[in-house]
Amino acid sequence: MKNLFQMFWTFFKIGSFTFGGGYAMIPLIEKEVVENHNWLTKEEFLDILVIAQSFPGALAINTCTFIGYKIGKLPGAILGLLGVSLPSFFIIVLIAMFFEKFRSLHIVERMFKGINAAVPLLVLVAVVSLSKSIKKNINNILIIIFTVILVVLFDINPVIIIILSAIYGIIYNRKKVS
Repeated sequence: MKNLFQMFWTFFKIGSFTFGGGYAMIPLIEKEVVENHNWLTKEEFLDILVIAQSFPGALAINTCTFIGYKIGKLPGAILGLLGVSLPSFFIIVLIAMFFEKFRSLHIVERMFKGINAAVPLLVLVAVVSLSKSIKKNINNILIIIFTVILVVLFDINPVIIIILSAIYGIIYNRKKVS
């Protein structure tokens, strides 16, 4: 039970101090879960991340819910979900209460500009961290290039790409096992 509350508090802190959404949180979640607490291996974390991306909803919430389930079944899933989502809920309620009074303040505008500048870097850190665990072979490199082309040039919805990638993975890995 101590592990579950420690996990809740860890996710609560990440949810409280990370701006930019799920992709910005992933490197922090990975560092805490894999390196600092050894709750999961790197491979288990990547598996959970892939599953979390395949489900509808926020990436960080899905990831923390699945990690919580892995650590403590249903109570762990609930605490993982609450840990990462409650800070955002509280912050949004607080901002909504005072936003009209403060939105025109110059310092508030400058704060949000600073936060917005940091978010792409946090996403890049997540991409670099995840790319380290991908096997560097011709198939994976071609999939990455093909995916970038589909998203950037043809504006294909990422959900379609995830589904196509899952189908490709099933077919490709079935041939390897046989």
